[in-house]
Amino acid sequence: MSAVSTKRLAQLNTLIELTSLISSTLDTGEIRRRAIEAATKLLNAEAGSLILVDQDSGGLFFEVAVGDRGDKLKEIRLKKGQGIAGWVAEKGEGVIIPDVQSDPRFFKGADEKSEFLTRDMICVPVKTKDRVLGVLQAINKKNGDFDSEDMTAFNALANQVAVAIENANLYQELKEAFYGTAQALAETIEKRDPYTGGHTKRVMNYSLAIGRALGLPKKEMENLKLAAILHDIGKIGVRDNVLLKEGRLDPDEIEKMNRHPGYGSEILRHIKQLKDVIPGVRGHHEKYDGTGYPDGLKDGEIPLAARIIAVADTFDAVTTDRPYRKALSFEKAFEELKKYSGKQFDATVVDAFFMAWKEMEIFI
Repeated sequence: MSAVSTKRLAQLNTLIELTSLISSTLDTGEIRRRAIEAATKLLNAEAGSLILVDQDSGGLFFEVAVGDRGDKLKEIRLKKGQGIAGWVAEKGEGVIIPDVQSDPRFFKGADEKSEFLTRDMICVPVKTKDRVLGVLQAINKKNGDFDSEDMTAFNALANQVAVAIENANLYQELKEAFYGTAQALAETIEKRDPYTGGHTKRVMNYSLAIGRALGLPKKEMENLKLAAILHDIGKIGVRDNVLLKEGRLDPDEIEKMNRHPGYGSEILRHIKQLKDVIPGVRGHHEKYDGTGYPDGLKDGEIPLAARIIAVADTFDAVTTDRPYRKALSFEKAFEELKKYSGKQFDATVVDAFFMAWKEMEIFI
């Protein structure tokens, strides 16, 4: 087998392996990271970059770069058409530059900021049928020069990167639309009670801050966010004469109000994609000592999302004015959380809330 055929076969095997890896995630950040690693591995280059096009301005920015100075490349923005990347984005075709430093299109600011010397480069557009999403670069061939076979392989990689980015962007748009719909639904229910304005958003923010303090993984954070947004959705089943009563509720009214977590779980069980969100919604009025509702769970029986929302929900409730009582100060509310830590609330979650409050000024 000739050297050319051996190289082509090796690149083909590497390309199959790398495109499969890139296409296996819908996380845009992970796709970008994998695309850079794939570019350097496929073409045996010292470094690489994925320069994305700002779809509003047409400018470009270094979203990801690798190498010892890769973090600095993130700061670089190019005007429309600027640099070799800008030229490739405008023309929609790839280019091999054997001597980058002598090319008048080269943007030297990237090397100056990164303290990295670019010698040669291969640069191809990352594009779909109707638009260029970005530009993929491989920099400084380790052995020999970039050639036409490299261009063919690199274009194939760029096509797969484009598909992965498009799929991830579509997924993100759908997810944001879903979150927006959930938020709008929660706020619609919230508007039935003029005294709870902004409650849902505050509970969501408090809950997410607690989750971050606890180091929850991304998937659990997403479920926590939705559960916090939808935690009071069951109040749609509570009659106005109970929900909007200006005085304290009598025992019968309390019993009716206490049904709302159950109503919420019943509503959400019809949406199979929300099955992991339901425990946080149903259990946010459970108490650590087992005296809560609707199921009388205690300790670790209570889902973690529910334990988190319980702290966030209570804190916001007691620091907000109600018809039958004035809001507590933050200091008094802190004292209440401490008082009932380990009884009504999970002590670890309470501690995480205090940590989040102390370290994040967005709450104040």
